[in-house]
Amino acid sequence: MASASLQGKVALVTGATSGIGAAAAEELARRGAYVLVAGRDTARGDVVVAGLRRQGGKADFLSADLSDARTARRLAREALSLGGDRVDVLVNNAGMYPFAPTEDTEENLFDTVYALNVKAPFYLVAELAPRMAARGSGVIVNVTTIAAALGFSGMALYGSSKAALNLLTKAWAAEYGPRGVRVNAVQSGPARTETTAQAEEDLQSLAAQAPAGRPASAAEIASVIAFLADDTASFVQGAVLPVDGGRTAV
Repeated sequence: MASASLQGKVALVTGATSGIGAAAAEELARRGAYVLVAGRDTARGDVVVAGLRRQGGKADFLSADLSDARTARRLAREALSLGGDRVDVLVNNAGMYPFAPTEDTEENLFDTVYALNVKAPFYLVAELAPRMAARGSGVIVNVTTIAAALGFSGMALYGSSKAALNLLTKAWAAEYGPRGVRVNAVQSGPARTETTAQAEEDLQSLAAQAPAGRPASAAEIASVIAFLADDTASFVQGAVLPVDGGRTAV
């Protein structure tokens, strides 16, 4: 792989078996990180890991459903075990994005979305950030959405969960930043992934509202995640960085 700016670093990426997560895993590995690919689907995880290894990267798969605090803490401990008792970069990418009217949202779906989108990142940080702080260095990148900053019909549940993660980004920067842990968020606009490509018309309609006039590729979002993970972003802390083709600027 061409770059080595993250050589020797251990990176844990959740939701890394497809889409933005898989692209982030690839970019972090390209920069030299040992990438722990976390996800629910072992078969897809093995495919991602095999691809990274073919390109000269170092990677392993960790199975995780991230349904509660216990599973989040267990994933963190398994990552520490594989990483030689360290995780230098945590990318909180795993998430659910159901779209539905508020009145049609069942409580069990509400609880499931908040468990994955808010509780899991919270307890992964609770487990890993103090260890980063004890070493005096570490990076956390949260992946959120423009639906956390703008009101969209049918996205109340999803948007509110990611808005919570935006606020957590700032709170964690205040909490852990003085001890050397940089915490930032990538607030993504519409991006073409295996899932969103199945609703191409909706994807294009949403993307057309931004100055860029098109969806992002997963690799474009991943490149910003990797930038924030890299020491070149050493003075970026507590930022919620829009990567949305200009949508939140207009």
